[in-house]
Amino acid sequence: MKGFKDFIMRGNLIELAVAFIMAGAFAKVVEAFITIVMDLLGKLGGTPDFSSYKPGGVHVGAFLTVLASFLVLAFVVYFAMVKPYEAAKARFAKPADAEDTELSLLAEIRDELRAGRRL
Repeated sequence: MKGFKDFIMRGNLIELAVAFIMAGAFAKVVEAFITIVMDLLGKLGGTPDFSSYKPGGVHVGAFLTVLASFLVLAFVVYFAMVKPYEAAKARFAKPADAEDTELSLLAEIRDELRAGRRL
């Protein structure tokens, strides 16, 4: 039972559960926004619902509707979430070279102290 308790109380599991719940709630927000965008596109160029479109009797309309929704979603996610995240990360993240230099310097000091030498 101790192993099971450790598994359940593991921090990553809780973080993953919270992320899953938040993603489900956020999906509803994104779905509503995509509906608004598709309605706006429909007002510009006709109806955004291609479900009844059947060239040569082949039902491709539902696919075209889902494809258009996907492309709008990808556009919105990229420019509303990915680009701002990358910009913030580049602005606020510590450069990796500086971190490696500090660690190597500290390791060198530790090694000198272990050897009993004075700096």
